[in-house]
Amino acid sequence: MTYAIIGFGEIGQTLAKTFARKGIAVSVATTRDPESFASTAVAIGSGITPTTLAEAVKADVIFLAVLFQSHPDVAKALPDWQGKIIVDVTNAYGVSAEELGGRPSAKVVADAFAGSRVVKGFNHLVAAVLDQDPAVQGGRRVVFLSSDDDDAAAQLGALAEDLGFAPIQLGGLSEGGLLVQAHDKSWGRLIFKDLVRFDR
Repeated sequence: MTYAIIGFGEIGQTLAKTFARKGIAVSVATTRDPESFASTAVAIGSGITPTTLAEAVKADVIFLAVLFQSHPDVAKALPDWQGKIIVDVTNAYGVSAEELGGRPSAKVVADAFAGSRVVKGFNHLVAAVLDQDPAVQGGRRVVFLSSDDDDAAAQLGALAEDLGFAPIQLGGLSEGGLLVQAHDKSWGRLIFKDLVRFDR
């Protein structure tokens, strides 16, 4: 299984650090030349590989860590995203329900990435919290996942475990997924909730 992060701003870099912490290789890309952010990527860890957008989209699992408004530009990188898992880390705060056609933002992303299996996840925590070690006082920091594809959600749940987090599955994008998505200028009820799960 190969991984890529598209978008290398605050959230993209924070995600890269979570991979580096566990020694899991991941490529990182933006729409810019990889040389422009290579030094930042290398500084995070040896397994963080700066690459082009065209190369990054070849990964099996792709974290979409760009502004919500930029997702259509990334979607153009491939004519068919069949079989790939897209982890929607975007937040459509301030985007009206009319602009979304009355749909959850993750559904809009799923439509743009035709053929992919979208999992909403890793988007409910601010970068400063996500950047911390997920091991907390004997427990593990929670990440919420939602998807209309149970297999994709399970695969991402396994990755979240490998990264040290405690995944909690919320169900479909239009169900539990609404709890971790922005709604115009309000936030889903689980956004910013920093929870820790203690395994017994």
